[in-house]
This record gives sequence, structure tokens and C-alpha cells, in this order.
Amino acid sequence: MGSRIKESPQSTFEVYVEVTHPGTVGTDPEVRRRFPEDYIDQETLQTVPKFCFPFSADSLSVSQVGQNFTFVLTDIESKQRFGFCRLSSGAHSCYCILSYLPWFEVFYKLLNILADYSVKAQESQWRELLESLHTLTVPDPGVPVHLSVHSYFTVPDTRGLPSIPENRNLTEYFVAVDVNNMLHLYASMLYERRILICCSKLSTLTACVHGSAAMLYPMYWQHVYIPVLPQHLIDYCCAPMPYLIGVHSSLMEKVRGMALDDVVVLNVDTNTLETPFDDLQGLPNDVVSSLKNRLKKVSTTTGDGVARAFLKTQAALFGSYRNALQFEPGEPITFSEETFVTHRSSAMKQFLQNAIQLQLFKQFIDGRLDLLNAGEGFSDDFEEEINMGEYAGSDKTYHQWLFTVKKGGGAIFNTVRTKANPAMKTVYKFAKDHAKMGIKEVKSRLKQKELTENGYSSAAGPGGGDGTAGSPPSTTDRKEASHTWDDRRPITVHFGQPRPLREPPPRPPRPPRPPRPPRPPSPKLQRGTRPGRRELF
Repeated sequence: MGSRIKESPQSTFEVYVEVTHPGTVGTDPEVRRRFPEDYIDQETLQTVPKFCFPFSADSLSVSQVGQNFTFVLTDIESKQRFGFCRLSSGAHSCYCILSYLPWFEVFYKLLNILADYSVKAQESQWRELLESLHTLTVPDPGVPVHLSVHSYFTVPDTRGLPSIPENRNLTEYFVAVDVNNMLHLYASMLYERRILICCSKLSTLTACVHGSAAMLYPMYWQHVYIPVLPQHLIDYCCAPMPYLIGVHSSLMEKVRGMALDDVVVLNVDTNTLETPFDDLQGLPNDVVSSLKNRLKKVSTTTGDGVARAFLKTQAALFGSYRNALQFEPGEPITFSEETFVTHRSSAMKQFLQNAIQLQLFKQFIDGRLDLLNAGEGFSDDFEEEINMGEYAGSDKTYHQWLFTVKKGGGAIFNTVRTKANPAMKTVYKFAKDHAKMGIKEVKSRLKQKELTENGYSSAAGPGGGDGTAGSPPSTTDRKEASHTWDDRRPITVHFGQPRPLREPPPRPPRPPRPPRPPRPPSPKLQRGTRPGRRELF
């Protein structure tokens, strides 16, 4: 799917280091101690300290103490390793855990405990906590974990939508940046611009980078991604390719002096955004207005309201990708860019012509096609949002694939068991959800198929007794269908004897109605009188 998160890492974290900085210009930070002690990746040990102090040495101050922030390293497989950090001791000391797991809140809390152990020289507690965490098999989401007397946490579920205030990144991003700037930044990411986010507070800086990138779900930023930029990588700001980079305010003077062309800059401290583009106008007006209204509602400030508002927008923009799936019996499913672009309105068509060139969209489509053609299936919040029926249209090609696979897999899935195929369950649920939303064609076909499989006669129409698409069969239809099924099924042996068909009992004759007495003739009304008026006295 293009995700940069590594699946099933071998351990909860790779290495823990304590890094010190002398605080003088021209000196490099050094690793004071690490765990495990036999960790020998020298490249990592040389790189991590530089990310632990991503600001000018002149700006070292007590105001940075206690801040939690995160940097990101990318491995050879393009998977992200997160460096969770905590500054202490007048910003001259940094505690860092390097892990493939995006457990922001969990590792931040553990770092606070480890920092406390280090300051108080509680060596045994410090070692016990790290050994318990390092030897821990990565648990499933929702599992409670006890590492020591003072450390307890529940494994977060990173597959769901982030919520406020539980998700620190989204919470800080939503508080620090107003709705208009969030919309402009979102549009700039959809156009894969070169984006700089600057802030004087490291915790807020990295939270805004992670929080804004998360709003692209189910897509992922595929280019240069540096939540906080260390000084030795400042030249990355002049990179000619798209990037999303966080820069501490102490380095912005140097950055401003560089040749920055066509760069979008969000200053979180002043809540201002500079851009040479008009990307927000490039999005359909109705989609933007809907997103703005959702974000301004009070109800979105807690829970997953903010993330769901962006998810609905993603579904409105890209949810019709199903219409562009090309299916031929015996051939792999493919995606038609021409169909994807031409079937939408003129405003949407202009945006989609650009969207098919985006790396994040191409990665998304490739991931969906891989799962469909492998028969593995997929079900996530994005697909559920499409299932609501507001964005996907009729999806005739998708339905064609659905019914073909439902009948037995066809040539595509010869090696896949139909009943155990999650992909088929997902799309079958998709079609059923659409039927509930009133798409008559799908309703009729699904209902007729269910009636046929359950033995009901379809002679009365695809929807039941009255021929209405999707309506349940009447009582008479069910009796007739049940009788028809008994006629077709093989004879069942009951206590050694064939069970005869039961004839329905005859209805008793209905007694005749008594004759109705004749109605008296209505009196003629005089001119100026009102019928039905009575005198009360």
C-alpha cells in the first residue's frame, strides 16, 4: 500500500542511547552509554547523536528541557525507524530510543521514566526496564504490558484513525495550526510540493509534521521525509525533489539565505503559511467547503473527528478508483487511468489529471492491485468510507469482479478458496452496503442471488413477491418458495422412512357478510347553510 511502516519487527526497539552535548559551537554530541551494550551498528551510533540536537548550539537553553520529539531514519527497504527523544539537563543531554514501532505516546512515557532513573542513578531499575522491553515479543494491539513496578502501558492500535487527545501528534497539530493553514498544507501535500515546517518548540514541530502527513491516509508521503532536520543536513532544503521537512526556528535564518525556489513554508510560531502556489483552488470547491465545515465544527475537536474529516475528503477525491478497475476473465485486474479521469465532473477531472501523476497515488493503486490479484483482500477505514455509497457511484466493473469471484473464483483465483478469501468478503460486504444505501441495480442482483441460493423462487421478480428491487419476499412468496424447494431437494430419510411432503391445510370458508341496510337519501341543503353544523343550545 506504500506504507513506510515495517510489518512485524523482530523487537520492540533496536537500541537505546544517552547522548551528551558539551554546548560549545563546533563540538559534536557523543554517546555516553547504550543498551544493549553489544550493539555494533557504528553507522547508526554515529548518525543518531546528530539528530538528538537538531538546533543551533547558540540556542541551547533551559526552555528545551523535558521536550519530547521524534526524528526518522530510513532503512535500505525504505522503512522508517523512529528516534524517540527526550531532552534533559539544560538541553545538554538527550535520551533516545530507536524503534520501527510508531508508538509515540508509549515511548515518550518510557523515556520519562528512564530519564528519571538516570538522574537518580537507579542503575538496577534502569537496566531492568530496558531488558524487559527489549526481550518482549511485540504484542498485538490492545494487549496490556507490565515491564516493572512503575511502567505499564497498553499496546496502541496504529491501524485505526488517530484521535484527540489520545494522539499527541494530531492534538498538537490541530491546536497549533488553524483550519485555513491546515487546508492549504493538505493541498500542497496532495500536489507533492517542497514543504518546510518551522517552529521553536521541537515537540510541536515534529508533531505537526507527523500529524499533517497522517491526514493523507490511506496514502503515504513517498518522498524525502525529515520531521526534524539536523544541522549537517541543511542542504536538503535545496533538494530539487518534493520533500516534507521540519526545521527548528534557530536554523531558519540559514535556510532563508539559501536558494529556495517554489517552497511552501509553514511557520507554526506565527501560524502563517507562505506559498507561491494556489493549490487549494486546484481542489474541487465542494470538497474543500465540506472539509472546512467539518473541521470548524466543535464536535471534531475530540475523538477521531479531525482525522475522519480528512478521510471523507480523501474518499471524495479518490474513492472512485474502483470504477477504473478493469476486469477480464482469466486476466489480472488492472487500473485504467483514462477511465478514472474521464468519468468525473469537469472540476474533478482537472484535479484527477494531476492526481494520476502523484507518487503517493501510484503507490496506493499498486498496493490495491497487488492485494486484489493475490486474493489477499483488504479492509480498512478508507474502504469503509467508500462503502457508504456517497463517492463510488455504481462501480459496475467492481460489481462484475465481485460476482465472478463469488461464483467460484474464475481463472484469476484458481488457487484461492472462495469462502476463505478476505478480499471477496470485503467486496461482497461493499456491494451489500451499497444495496442498503438504495442502489437499485446492486440491490436487485444481490437479492435475487440470495433468494436463488436459499431456494426461493425468483419468478416473482428480483426483489421478492411484488417485484420491487430489494424488498423482502411476502409471506405467500415464502410459502411458495419453501414448497418449491421441498420439491427440488433430495428425499431426506427420517427414522428410516422417506419423509412425505406436507400439504398445506385447506382454509375454512369465510362466512357471508350480512346485507348492508340502505342509506337514507341526503337532505337538500338550502342556499347559505353549512353542512354538518349543529346547534349547541
